[in-house]
Amino acid sequence: MESVNDKGSVERIVTKFLLETCRLCRQPSWRAVWAATMCAALAGEHRQDDVVGAWIPRLTGSEAEFYIEPMLPHVGDVDIMYYINGELAIPRGHPPPTQLPAEFSNYVEVFEIIDSHLPAGYVYLKSRYFINKCTDRGCYRVIANEHREIYFSSLKHEHLERHGPAYTTSVPVRLKEEFPSILPMDTVHCVRCLSWPPQAADWPTRHRTYGWPDSATVDHVVSNGCDVVNVAHRQCRENEFMREYQ
Repeated sequence: MESVNDKGSVERIVTKFLLETCRLCRQPSWRAVWAATMCAALAGEHRQDDVVGAWIPRLTGSEAEFYIEPMLPHVGDVDIMYYINGELAIPRGHPPPTQLPAEFSNYVEVFEIIDSHLPAGYVYLKSRYFINKCTDRGCYRVIANEHREIYFSSLKHEHLERHGPAYTTSVPVRLKEEFPSILPMDTVHCVRCLSWPPQAADWPTRHRTYGWPDSATVDHVVSNGCDVVNVAHRQCRENEFMREYQ
């Protein structure tokens, strides 16, 4: 009998339990349906226009990752990241893109990823230029940005509580006629980066004790780029500029 005080033994016991008792869901949970509904609401509420553009939401966090039973009943909230199709981040020094995925707007503000004095991926996004789609050829042309000192800061929601990069709201969900439930929802505004930035160059090759994610998953993640979110390092929260733009 292994001692549960041994860290390795505890990990083996938990792994054995998950492998032997968890199974794929036979049908979507009510949380998954509700989360998908919230994504659709975000996408539909902010329609395409000449200033802001459309919101492109994605389900993330535990609701997206815990797709097996019996974990799902213990999901306590729903996490949604969204990017605006009129904003794009690129690594510093990269040439302006001439082609973009179909979900992007015809008019896109391009931000350059600028190093900060901190390691571990803390950066700034500085507005570099605008690109405008040539509808007859489907490619983008570059427009000079006359205001070169503009930095990215995420959308503010003064009436919502903020935790790091996320704004939290609680939405009533009626599971049954007589038992309404309150399910918290965290939304995070991010900027899409279609290529893997040098600031995260160590992530694909870092040591992974338990071999997860595996190499195929790591390659898939890197090939799809990343998202940049607005959050300040704990050492920088008292600095007005860094708190706003890091």
